[in-house]
Amino acid sequence: MIRLTGLTAHRLRQKGVALIMVLLAMALVVMLATGMAHQQSIRVFKAGHYLAQQQGHSIALGAEAFAHRILVRDFEQDREDGLMVDSPDEFWAMYAAVLPLDTSGVAEVQIDDLSGRINLNDLVGLNGQVDTMTRDRLIRLLRVLGITAVSVDALIDWIDADDQTISAYGAEDGQYLMADPPYRAANQPFVSITELRLIEGMTEEIYVALRPHVIALPVSGIGINVNTATAPVLMSLHDDMTEAQAESILAKREDQRFENLQDFLALPEFAGMGLRTTGLSLQTRFFEVVSRITYDNRVVTMVSTVFRNTEGEVRTVQRDTGQKNRITKEPYSISEG
Repeated sequence: MIRLTGLTAHRLRQKGVALIMVLLAMALVVMLATGMAHQQSIRVFKAGHYLAQQQGHSIALGAEAFAHRILVRDFEQDREDGLMVDSPDEFWAMYAAVLPLDTSGVAEVQIDDLSGRINLNDLVGLNGQVDTMTRDRLIRLLRVLGITAVSVDALIDWIDADDQTISAYGAEDGQYLMADPPYRAANQPFVSITELRLIEGMTEEIYVALRPHVIALPVSGIGINVNTATAPVLMSLHDDMTEAQAESILAKREDQRFENLQDFLALPEFAGMGLRTTGLSLQTRFFEVVSRITYDNRVVTMVSTVFRNTEGEVRTVQRDTGQKNRITKEPYSISEG
């Protein structure tokens, strides 16, 4: 039997402690290395995702430029034909263009008309005065849509510069500051149509019903394009306009677009109404360009508001990358050639 002296036992204990410390140090190094590798992989993923998003954004800008060119060509063709009219039977309005990408994927581009709707910013002029024609049209539009919880006066109060309600049906800071969370009336023109969600009495159901028929354009006085106006917008033109009459006008427009405002107002559906051409148009100045880029199992969407002036020049007013599922028209493939 081997007996250990006190000194030998002490040395063995020291070696055991040293071994444990080495093992603990190795475990700590492994943990740190694993954590660093994990952090590095996250950083690589984030960097790759950012680069992919930037690539998608760049392609979307190219798709937007493609839409600009389509609108310029449309203007040039109209000028060559001597008939400055925009209507749903034109190529830009009928299809969503599908363009192949060099990488695996496609770019879809859809151009939507914005002039067939009532511009909310027409409600109040630069002089601060309420535009009675626009006000009356919006009152009729709300009635046609069966909307009673929202008042046109609340829309006016949202835009006008003062903090006094225009009527008992209006809404200013007093109402909005009681909301949770509280906020104030804009007291300036609508910047986005989504601001409607903040209006007194607005619900998501009302917003969804109203949105296809109104728009927030950065300028006023553009007029409603009668070739692209919806049935409720047509009904908003006069108190006596019925749904059946509006549908009849849409059917006639589908057969033959309106190329003269006098011919439009001479339709039997308008007989005896005394309508004038004020606030009506045959052209579209503002468009919405929806670009959806699909590549490398990623989808990037951009919605751009663009303006085409009287010389046919097109420029982008604003961009939004937060909207989804906006491509709705029949696809039309465009070859690389």
